[in-house]
Order: sequence, then structure tokens, then C-alpha cells
Amino acid sequence: MHHNPALYLLHRRLLEQVDFQKRILCIGAGYVGGPTMAVIADKCPQYRIELVDVNPERIRQWNSDNLPIYEPGLDEIVFRNRGRNLFFSTEVARGIEESDIIFVSVNTPTKTFGQGSGQAANLEYVEAVARLILKHAKTDKIIVEKSTVPVRTAQALQRILASGASPLHFEVLSNPEFLAEGTAIPDLLAPDRILVGCMETESGHKACDQLSAIYENWVPKDRILRTNVWSSELSKLTANAFLAQRVSSINSISALCEKTGANVHEVARAIGKDSRIGSKFLQAGAGFGGSCFRKDILNLVYICRSQGLTEAADYWEQVVRINEWQQDRFVLNMVAEMFNTVANKTLTVFGFAFKADTGDTRDSPAIRICQALLEERAQLRIVDPKALPYVESDLGTLKGVTLCQDPYEAVAGSHAIALLTGWKQFAELDYRRIYNAMEKPAFLFDGRNLLDHGALFEMGFNVYPIGEKPLRHF
Repeated sequence: MHHNPALYLLHRRLLEQVDFQKRILCIGAGYVGGPTMAVIADKCPQYRIELVDVNPERIRQWNSDNLPIYEPGLDEIVFRNRGRNLFFSTEVARGIEESDIIFVSVNTPTKTFGQGSGQAANLEYVEAVARLILKHAKTDKIIVEKSTVPVRTAQALQRILASGASPLHFEVLSNPEFLAEGTAIPDLLAPDRILVGCMETESGHKACDQLSAIYENWVPKDRILRTNVWSSELSKLTANAFLAQRVSSINSISALCEKTGANVHEVARAIGKDSRIGSKFLQAGAGFGGSCFRKDILNLVYICRSQGLTEAADYWEQVVRINEWQQDRFVLNMVAEMFNTVANKTLTVFGFAFKADTGDTRDSPAIRICQALLEERAQLRIVDPKALPYVESDLGTLKGVTLCQDPYEAVAGSHAIALLTGWKQFAELDYRRIYNAMEKPAFLFDGRNLLDHGALFEMGFNVYPIGEKPLRHF
């Protein structure tokens, strides 16, 4: 259907005449907007859902057979609903005019300039959207903040929207996403909770009812939490800060385990059995990555500092520091174990995405680790099922780097393997064959504790897990 543009337009015009109960627009067709709107369209055939983005190439991909993001389960849902009640276009102005509810899902990257550089969120895209809405809206709208934003952004949005001579009423709600990449679709289909923050006014509560009604099509009512706007915005940053803090906590202990002969798995299992602590997010590894953790914590740090809360800011900043230290420690350990030099040695890197089942490399530990190894003048061969297209822009160079599809090719004549992403396929490789193809002594640094270390040691590898005693042959 979407292959023939004329047919597609005709089909679309016919659909324009269908009487949808609500018209929902999402501005920003990225990792959050795309999956969220696809699931709403799937669960609510009575609503018309449109995603708009200023990037025509991204919209072209959403309308093609190759979607711009990889997320297990997303393709089927998009293909099932696209052209029925789910549309993708670059017509932002028309979309604003026709919609009742507008989700704002644009990027809020960390500022790289000026005041708050490196910590504060850059809100220029959010502000630009508010001004577009003000310019093109002809009827009252409910605006839903879906981007992860610093506390009190809703107030800025509200002020911009109220600044015109427009007699229209705009109600701003906060509805943060709690999606994990790789499991975004199950997270959307069966969420732990949906958070809706509104202004404490009659119109605020009414808007909250309307947004809740969308989710009530498939989410049990008791999972839809209502708060004031500020609590909702802060809950998102706090949730990510607490999750990241657990990773940094167990990683700091992994270093102690390596020094003392304790085993971090045993420690994690022992403390995870305590119902007050729980077992999730206690896997020691080469550090956390992804688009949210570091960004949201630094944002929290910035907000605390700007409110004069120095101790609180220092506390959360340390979570990020420990994460960087864990990555640096991984590299120092590699160099030390490989006779204090990796210069001109070939090192094979298994995994570049920040975690398995996603092509996303934003803030991936592999970036910092590979950059450090390149500075040590190592030759890198990088293998990843989804993330290879991003390596060059992430590392800023391909000098000293070879991108490999085939892991067996990548290890031929290699001195060491550094496993940095927990892709299942890395656990299923034939490591005896790999060992035979490598230079000896063969080193394996398992940054995700994914593999069977005892079996690898038996084959002849020198094995370096995270948070356990290394298994050396000499």
C-alpha cells in the first residue's frame, strides 16, 4: 500500500473522512514517540494517531519496510496499523491544527555550551515546539510532555503558550516514559505504572481524565498514577537515578571482589534475596550506558546545584563518576594483564551497543573503552549485530578500527577479546574454534559476565570476569 504514493494519498483522504473519536498528534518520531504512538494506535482503533517530525528521511523510513529504529515487536505493530489509524508525516503545522491532544517527544540532550554545559538539559527543541503550537493551533489543545525534561519545564511551556494574544486554552500535562530499550513494546503493553502529572486546577484535572482515558483502553486503572506536574517530572529523573545508582553500587563492590577473592555474583545473590533490596539491576559489568541514565542524573545534579543543594548534587554526581571509573578500570586491567602494552596488538571487541537487543549506542561504555584502547595504540576489530553503522561517528574515527560482521573473521590472529555488550549470540559462539584462531596467550575480558568462564579457562583462555578472581594460566 505504501509503495504507491498516489494510492497511499487516496487511501489517506478516504481515511480523513472516517470519524475518529480523538485526533492525537506526536511531535518527534524517535525512540519514545514511535513505539508509544504505535501501541496507542494498536490498542485504540477509534483514535487517529499521527507522528510528525521535521526530518523527512526519518519519516520516509517510518513509511517504508525498514523502520528507523530497531525494537523487538515494533515492526508488526506498525505494519498492522499504518495507513489505518497510524500515520507518519512531515506536516507539523497541519498536524497541530487538526489534533486534540499533542504529545511532545522531542530530544532534550545535555547542553554542550554556555551556562550548565555538560549537565543542564538543552530545551531549545521543546521551546521551539511550544512556539509552533502557539502559531498553528486554531482550537484548545492538551499538550503532553513525553520528552524527559527537567523539573518545571511544564511551567515554561505553559508560559510560552499563554504568552500570545490567542484566546485559546492550552493545558500542559507531564506523562514521562519509563521504557527500556530492547523491551519497549512489552513495557508499553504491560506498564508497571503510567504517570500523569497535571496542574492542580479544574481544567488540569479534566485534561488528566482525558489522557488517562487513552491509557485505560488497555492499562488497569490502578496502574495510572496521578500527581502534580512537578512530582511527575521529578519522578522520571529520580527513577533513572535510583536504577543507575544500583549499577554503580554493585560495580564499586565488584572492584573490591576482584582484590579480595570474593565473588560479586554471590554477593549480589545474597543481598538480592533481601526483599527490601531486590535482585534487579545488581549485575556487575563494564558500566551502564544508554540515552537516559547519565543525562538524567546530570540533570538532577544541575537542578540540585541551582537550588543550592550542594551535598545532594555531589551525592548523585558520584553515581556517574563511579560509572566512568568502572570503564577506565576495565581498560587499565586489560593493559596490565597483557604485559603492560596493547600497542599494535589486535583486540576484538564483541558488542558496541549499550546493551543487547538494541542498535542504540548513546553513551555506550564501549565508546569510552574503545577510545582509551585506541589511545593505547591498539588495533580494534568491532563486531555488533546492530550498532556498526554508528561506530565511526561515536569514536570520531575509524583509524585503527575494522568493522566486522563475522565474529570468527574478527578473532583471527587477535590477541584478546573484550566482550562489552551482552548479545545472546556472543554466548552461542564456538569458543574452541575462536581460541584456535587467536594469538597465544589468548585473553578474554568478559565485561558482561556472559560466558562460562570455567569452560573457557579449560580451553586455554586467560579469563577476566568482572568482580571475580581472574583465571590465569601463568
